Amino acid sequence: MLRRDPRSATFRSAAATAALTLSALSLASCDQKEPTANTADVPAAAPADANETAAPVVPLPLPPLTRSDLVSAATQAASSFAQGEASPTSDPLVGRNFAVRIPFGCTGPTVADASATDGSGLPVWSWSTDHKAIQLRMTPSDWTDSALLAKAGAPDTWEAVEGFWLPRPWLLAETCPAVQADPLQTGTPPASPQTIGLAAAFEKGGSRLGRRNGRAYEHSIRGEGDAAPTPPTAGFRMRLEGRIASYPSGRAIECSASGPDQRPVCIVAIRLDRVAYEDAEGATLSEWRPG
Repeated sequence: MLRRDPRSATFRSAAATAALTLSALSLASCDQKEPTANTADVPAAAPADANETAAPVVPLPLPPLTRSDLVSAATQAASSFAQGEASPTSDPLVGRNFAVRIPFGCTGPTVADASATDGSGLPVWSWSTDHKAIQLRMTPSDWTDSALLAKAGAPDTWEAVEGFWLPRPWLLAETCPAVQADPLQTGTPPASPQTIGLAAAFEKGGSRLGRRNGRAYEHSIRGEGDAAPTPPTAGFRMRLEGRIASYPSGRAIECSASGPDQRPVCIVAIRLDRVAYEDAEGATLSEWRPG
């Protein structure tokens, strides 16, 4: 006769009770909702200040005009002059800073005696009489009474005008040309006429600081001891710095030509702030400033 084990009944009862408990807990968890954020605890965004303005944008200064810029501007002015085009009375070049290098002495001494070129408006170098020093020299041209400036009305406001030529206006770079003279030709061919220049203007009643009045920019280079200095293989540079000025017309450049088959000569009005001699690497040899 089989007997009933009371422990088995107790176990089955406990298991049933546990199952019911788990089921109830599962149903209770399904009825719960996810907690939501209390909007009262979230700070509201601050309203934009209607009077608040953005910081002003400061424009960057324009870079100084270079030889390439001035040659291009003068070439355009020459074309406009030859075509009879009316030039605008407001010139964006006026007031711009510039820094121009003029290469010279690219193939050796320019002349036997540098003083012989005084007033030419071109820098040159030559040996000293004892051949122990290199002499750099440049005397500005006196353009005060030139026909081009007179036609532009400059004498009405300018007391003096000192001129600097930009040789080789077909060359935009500030280095010596790579083209060499033909070794088979006899003699040295003459240089092309100068057609682009810079006119350092001094107004009537204005400051006379910086005026050369016929005096040259001079500098001597000597070697070590009694030895002669080594001549440069890439010439020297004359550096001119300042600001673009304007003629009475308001233009920065005025041109003139003797006929329709001649390239116009164009002169840029400037105010000089610095003149310097440099070597081919850009090292300053000497400098002059007004004052």
